[in-house]
This record gives sequence, C-alpha cells and structure tokens, in this order.
Amino acid sequence: MKELLLVGIGAGDPDYITMQALKALRRADVIFLLDKGPAKHKLNALRREICARFLDGHTPRFAEGVQPEREREAADYRASVDELNRDKQAVFEQLIDEQMADGEVAAFMVWGDPSLYDSSIRIVEAIAAARGDLHYEVIPGITSLQALTARHRVPLNSIGRAVEITTGRLLAEGWPQGVDSVAVMLDAKDTYLRLVGQGLHVYWGAYVGTADEILIAGALDEVAERIAETRAQARERNGWIMDSYLLRKSGTARD
Repeated sequence: MKELLLVGIGAGDPDYITMQALKALRRADVIFLLDKGPAKHKLNALRREICARFLDGHTPRFAEGVQPEREREAADYRASVDELNRDKQAVFEQLIDEQMADGEVAAFMVWGDPSLYDSSIRIVEAIAAARGDLHYEVIPGITSLQALTARHRVPLNSIGRAVEITTGRLLAEGWPQGVDSVAVMLDAKDTYLRLVGQGLHVYWGAYVGTADEILIAGALDEVAERIAETRAQARERNGWIMDSYLLRKSGTARD
C-alpha cells in the first residue's frame, strides 16, 4: 500500500504552514513537485524552503513532474479544465508508479488549501478509486482569501450576511444575488473594471504573504484603474500573477 498526502501549505508566507501540515510532511519519504516553468520557480523554491526550515532534520527526497498547461482561450472552458485534469492525472500516476516504493508516503505541497479552486483532491480520488494500492489524506491550509482579509484587517463577511467565493469568469456574468460581499479568485481579465459605478469597495492583493506582496484598498471607482495598472506591471515584472480580491457593497465595508 502507498500513501499520498495532499498538504495545504498556505498562501505564500512560510509561517502560514500549520503544525498538522508539518507533522504530515515529516512522515513523507518523497515530496512531489510540479514544474510550472521558469516564471514560477519561486513557488517550488518556497516549498523547498519550508522543508529546510521546519522539518527538524527530516530530509525527504524530491521528485518533479511537468505541470500541464490549460488552453487559456478555449471556447469550452469546462472541457479545457477536464482535459487539463486528465493530463495532470497522468503526471500524478507516473510519479506514484515511478517515484514511490510500496509502503512509502508521498506528499504534494498544495498552495493555499487543497479544497479551494484546486483539483488535486478530485484527481487523487479518481486515481485511488481505480487502483487498490493507494490511501490518501487531505491536510488543510490557510487560503489566499484568509491571508488577503488578514492583511487588509477586514472580515470576509458582513454581520449576519452571506459571502460568495467565485471566479472572475463567473463574476463577469453579473453580481451574485443575495450577497453584499464577493471574494474573487482566478480573474485574468480584470473583471472588477466592469463594476465601476456600482458603489463597491475593494480589497485587492497580489502575492500575499510573499516578499512581492502588493495591497490596494478603497472605493472601486477610485482605485480600479490603479489596480489594473499595478497588476499588469507586476505580471510583466514577475512573469506571473497570483492575486485575489474582496468586493463589498458600500455601507458595509467594515461591518
């Protein structure tokens, strides 16, 4: 039997990692890393830093696979995601077959939390269901949204009100009904610009918890263009962008 751990490591600051996550990593014989190309080497460097700093001398070996890319402008978004997950599953299975011996424990160090806009759980569940020699566990981590609201010193929701967590693609279809707070992830097209003039307050952050962290907050009408410009410059400078934001209807910004 082989054991696979999906370990949430938090959103950027090595100190975000939990004691439960560290205990899990100290059990690992091998840690799987997905290579996302030169622009994102910092992400795997952070993973290695966490192991070097916090594993108390435990030295698991590292094994790398190539991260498949999703077709960004695909006409059928769901089909493109399904294809990406099939490709990722093949990489996961190759690592499990070739880099693990029977009885060993392996870990994926998942950015943020494995349950939030990450397909690792679905992929590993499918692998485990198709074979009889794999047990897996999920260890939660601090999400980028938790880190974002902490850095801005605001609650995620208004008192007694719901908050919706969504994507830029879905936000482009319109403001969700029944909520006054919307947390947005995976917005590659600056969707917030479409909502200027609707009386919203925004709390935006990029690379939260890292040395490259950028934070901007204020009335959306006043800061939307600055966020867009800052975001474009940061993406150009670093070769990638990892950001999220909280939108709240005016009058409830601090409730």
